[in-house]
Amino acid sequence: MAVEWKRASLREAGVSLIDCDHRTPPAADNGYPYIAIPQLKEGRLDLSDIRRISSEHFVEWTRKAKPQHHDVILSRRCNPGETAYVPAGLECALGQNLVLLRSDGTKVFPPFLRWLVRGPAWWEQIGTFINVGAVFDSLKCADIPNFRLPLPPLADQKAIAHILGALDDKIELNRRMNATLEAMARTLFQSWFVDFDPIRAKLDGHKPAGLDSATAALFPAHFEETALGHTPQGWEVRTLDKIAHYLNGLALQKFPPSDDPTLPVIKIAQLRKGGTAGADRCNTGLPPEYIVQDGDVLFSWSGSLEVELWCGGPGALNQHLFKVTSPEFPKWFYYLWTRYHLDEFRLIAADKATTMGHIQRGHLAAARVLVPPPVLVKAMNRIMAPLVDQIIANRVQSRTLATLRDTLLPKLLSGDTTINQLAS
Repeated sequence: MAVEWKRASLREAGVSLIDCDHRTPPAADNGYPYIAIPQLKEGRLDLSDIRRISSEHFVEWTRKAKPQHHDVILSRRCNPGETAYVPAGLECALGQNLVLLRSDGTKVFPPFLRWLVRGPAWWEQIGTFINVGAVFDSLKCADIPNFRLPLPPLADQKAIAHILGALDDKIELNRRMNATLEAMARTLFQSWFVDFDPIRAKLDGHKPAGLDSATAALFPAHFEETALGHTPQGWEVRTLDKIAHYLNGLALQKFPPSDDPTLPVIKIAQLRKGGTAGADRCNTGLPPEYIVQDGDVLFSWSGSLEVELWCGGPGALNQHLFKVTSPEFPKWFYYLWTRYHLDEFRLIAADKATTMGHIQRGHLAAARVLVPPPVLVKAMNRIMAPLVDQIIANRVQSRTLATLRDTLLPKLLSGDTTINQLAS
């Protein structure tokens, strides 16, 4: 049976608001992370490509607002209401238009606060108090402590925080694991196809590092002159369009949705965020080769050029995207070779004197690829394929866990589902 939690304002619940310094410190090559609005993503802080500030500026910028574990960082502008919690051990400073929410623990269990500010009641309050501006919508610091939210008993808060936190932690663990797996795959590709480490080791009279004897024996011991200069002896020079098929997507407005089952339309925006939430829909009458499945390699050749292993569920391939496949080579081979040429393709697109930079099929035909003999590709595949397969499996699992988390969150916060119901 559903229960109805009592409501209280953040102020009544012992949650204080701490404003940040309204200046911007100079950047430093090394130092402390400086959190800005783009770092707030789905309740967590994304510290990739983070701006940093010196220790001197860190001390100055944290006098007023020094983030602590379980604090919630709240954006007041651009995407007002977006939040991220502060993990243990992170020392950081806040950028402009961010504030801290901090619970004193009397009525709000501090680890529960991050979930309290992600539920439907939170966004209802955002809609009530938001100030629509000419440039950016915003929230006033004076209004936020007056937000009234449902507060379960502390015991329920602890249980909810534990359940949702466990799901979120597994998603984060998968993300970190995938970062390691992707780095391993790219390092191996660089070693084999760019630096030629195994061949150079043989030339120096050494055993190639990290390879068993049978695989090491398949690498040549000499170079030869080819169209790419000195390349491993016996390796073929091809082009991207000769190792894989690049299927361009459809103008899916020609397949409008109907009362029958539909598919989400995968555009560049969906590729960048890795999911189809909020995507347009189309009917399922398109040719089957244009239906995207988990694990497919997608390449956006226009606008924002990206190459990704798609793990956002079934969808329809929109124009400006290639689905990359090959009957001859394993997935990692054409995926990593396409990624290898991505920087070059981005430069080509940037030089286009159009509103949206892009590449053409002729650029695929000009992008050179080194192809080892089939027996060596097969040996490489025994090393590479498990890495890529695990990346895909982790992403698919994380999508399932995120769906479960996002389904449970509003039900638990509203009292529609209770901890006892989950336990029974």
